[in-house]
Amino acid sequence: HSWDLDQYDIIEKHTQSGLELVEKYVKFAKERTEIEQNYAKQLRNLSKKYNQKRSSKDEPECSYQAFLDILTEMNDYAGQRELIAENLMMNICIDLTKYLQDFKQERKTYLMDAKKAQQSLESTYKQLDSSKKRFEREWREAERAAQYAEKTDQDINATKADVEKAKQQAHMRAHVADECKNDYAAQLQKYNKEQNQFYFSDMPLIFNKLQDLDERRIQKLAQGYVLFSDTEKHVMPIIGKCLEGITKAGTNVNEKNDSMIVIEQNKSGFERPGDLEFEDYSQGINRASSDSSLGTPKVSVDPWKKKTNNFWLFSKRSKPTVTEDFAHLPPEQRRKRLQQKLDEICKELQKEVDQSEALGKMKDVYEKNPQMGDPASLASQINQTSQNIERLRGEQSLLSTLYRKPVYFLSSPDGAYSDESTPDPSQAIYAEFDDDFEDEDLAAPIGKCTAMYNFPGASEGTIAMQEGEVLAVVEEDKGDGWTRVRRNNGDEGYIPTSYVTITLNK
Repeated sequence: HSWDLDQYDIIEKHTQSGLELVEKYVKFAKERTEIEQNYAKQLRNLSKKYNQKRSSKDEPECSYQAFLDILTEMNDYAGQRELIAENLMMNICIDLTKYLQDFKQERKTYLMDAKKAQQSLESTYKQLDSSKKRFEREWREAERAAQYAEKTDQDINATKADVEKAKQQAHMRAHVADECKNDYAAQLQKYNKEQNQFYFSDMPLIFNKLQDLDERRIQKLAQGYVLFSDTEKHVMPIIGKCLEGITKAGTNVNEKNDSMIVIEQNKSGFERPGDLEFEDYSQGINRASSDSSLGTPKVSVDPWKKKTNNFWLFSKRSKPTVTEDFAHLPPEQRRKRLQQKLDEICKELQKEVDQSEALGKMKDVYEKNPQMGDPASLASQINQTSQNIERLRGEQSLLSTLYRKPVYFLSSPDGAYSDESTPDPSQAIYAEFDDDFEDEDLAAPIGKCTAMYNFPGASEGTIAMQEGEVLAVVEEDKGDGWTRVRRNNGDEGYIPTSYVTITLNK
């Protein structure tokens, strides 16, 4: 009788242990999901943190773009980690949690059936035990009654009535004992039948169901184990592509291209400085001319470059103040910025012109159809647009003038220009001279100079001169290779310092 209880307890504990293992695995998978979600979130935040607009153009174009590509791939990689988390949650956590509910309910049903069968058998056994004890008790009473009747029958002092009464009592007790015997036999037969049903049919069937349930639980858990791996394997091809994209971004970096981009963006248009000449102060020779330099005049080609900045490329310089005409920039960079600014103004001007045309058409419509609107309501907009167009055209004209002011590199095979010599346009750089000097009060001359060579003065801001011509010096060379001079008729302009001999007033 104790065997079934032992087996029942063992099976109950085993299935409970299996249930707890599933719950533990679900909790494990859920925590793994949270790790993946946090990892993905951190990766996205990292990509976002570094995927910002370039604060400077100092970074190499090609390698910086590769870095942006890596950030993009990393963001996509984060998306795959999120997909892993989502699939782990759906296919393992949620699915196994739902299965656990069904498992618990089915297990509970089988255990209750086993409990009921056990209780039913125990109830029948109690009835059998009660019937057996009653039979035992009545049989003993019947034996005592029979013995008493026999003793009374042999007693010579007993009356016939006493003997008859004792025999009747013995007979009655024997009959009751027989009935108890028969009841006991019936109860025993009933119990044996139920016990046989319990041990050979009911409990094996319940235990088989519990075994099948537990095996299904094990199989489901094993599938969950496999899904833990397959969920990540599923996204590995896409993760592989993300990693390939990162590799491709690295292999596409071309250091030569980066170098050429930096060179193109920052080339100044300056020529390299020539050799410094020996100035023999002991002979009183003017710094601007000497016997050794008459045949090969030294020409400065850069109106911006100061004598103290010959090595500006390697020296620490304070950041120049940016002006609207970009005069602080080297010639090549200034030309690019002027062109860029000019393009922006042209686009803005076109926008305003289109706006003006649209307002004009709208005004015509309002005039023809007053119910659609008041033409006078457009007056302020039309006026503002006209002012914007006028302003932008003024800026466009000014920038166009600045953009087209060439300063030619002065050089020729024999060291001097002839009357027929023509500057090479390919040697032009763009600079801005002071256009307002004509409007200023005439400055007093600080000396005079004599031209050693012809100079065409073809660039705006310069002045032509003939060999031997004497001119008044109104502004000394400030280190940029140009001297400002004036003719007797009042014409002023710049001439190359090395083309003249200069005598300053004492």
